[in-house]
Amino acid sequence: MATSAALKEEDEAPATRFAKDQLKAIIERIERLEEEKKTISDDIRDVYAEAKGNGFDVKVLRTIIRLRKQDANERQEHDTILETYMQALGML
Repeated sequence: MATSAALKEEDEAPATRFAKDQLKAIIERIERLEEEKKTISDDIRDVYAEAKGNGFDVKVLRTIIRLRKQDANERQEHDTILETYMQALGML
């Protein structure tokens, strides 16, 4: 005797079953990627801790990482604006 869940699956249209399978696959991929992201974040935190243990300033390292991601022109524009503001405030 078939269960009601089995009967419902048999009654589903192939397109509906395909959509459910596709949705399940997408969710599982996202979950795997989230787990990988957590692992990578933990690894990055460990590297920063190692750098700190070796006497490096972690805040400065984070700044350098952020700057290296920027386009050279964008970074130059930011530096120019920063210098202008600092000069206006008498900091230079």
